[in-house]
Amino acid sequence: MGYPSVERRRVLAAAALGREAGIPGSGEGDPLRAVIGDILDISPHLITIETPEGAEERLVIAPWATAWHGGDQSPSDLPVGSTVIMRTLRDGRVVERLWADITRLTGTILSVEGRKDLSVQLDCGPHRGRRTIVIPYRATGRIMVRHARFEPGFLFDAIGIRKGGASLALLPATSQPAYPARAVPAPPPAYGGLQSRVSGTATWSDVFDEEDRGAAYPMVERSDVDCPDAEVSCTGLPYLAIGSMLQVRNICTDRSANVPIVACGCVAGRFCDRCVECDTSPRGRIAELSPFSYVELGGDLVKGCFNAQIGLG
Repeated sequence: MGYPSVERRRVLAAAALGREAGIPGSGEGDPLRAVIGDILDISPHLITIETPEGAEERLVIAPWATAWHGGDQSPSDLPVGSTVIMRTLRDGRVVERLWADITRLTGTILSVEGRKDLSVQLDCGPHRGRRTIVIPYRATGRIMVRHARFEPGFLFDAIGIRKGGASLALLPATSQPAYPARAVPAPPPAYGGLQSRVSGTATWSDVFDEEDRGAAYPMVERSDVDCPDAEVSCTGLPYLAIGSMLQVRNICTDRSANVPIVACGCVAGRFCDRCVECDTSPRGRIAELSPFSYVELGGDLVKGCFNAQIGLG
């Protein structure tokens, strides 16, 4: 995921535009840190993980901590061997929220097969390819209530878990837009450069590399990213280049951070929906964050979105 030399491009873009190059990282609020690893051992008070680099780490589980593994449960009930993303305090030593084996399944429906357990093939965009997912029978009602047009050509977005090599969709991440994926509503009049910030929805995706901090952004030039599906959004977004720095503010938690644009957000740009996490956002997904950036801005991976404002970092 992402494109080479993002850091160099960010510095060159800032120099060309005559402004300071923003520094990635959190800007406001008590610092939160995202940590990922495979569970080696877990108890009500401690968790031991193996990090992606192969190191072993032991963290304290806060008394108020909560966990999710296809449903809410006690942290100590998470299975050994599962991959867990954690939101932590105190320099990453105290865990307050855990998500085990979580995945997000976003794209355009290509086919649907099955009667009880449904097998769905998704087109997840030119940089992500095709993905086959399973909707267990117990989750079909909940998913299809929010996806009224469950047929090829329409958009799909769900939260689930990875289990035994399969991706299981368990919760709708959004209400399905009423239009086909190729019929995104036109944006308002062109961005005039007068808005200091743009409001909309920020979501997350698990297609970023582990421990990446960054964003996919809909309005990047097609030639810049070799993406024929770029430059699509129902929101009046300015064009930005790969390597540009976004100032992202989570309105729900009043946290902000500078996040580099590392990829094309052509899939996110096709969703002209709203987030109702703490209030109703304007229509349109203005950034798709890596899980680390999303969690460190105070987002809950299960809820799938937060109301956001973005500006240039």
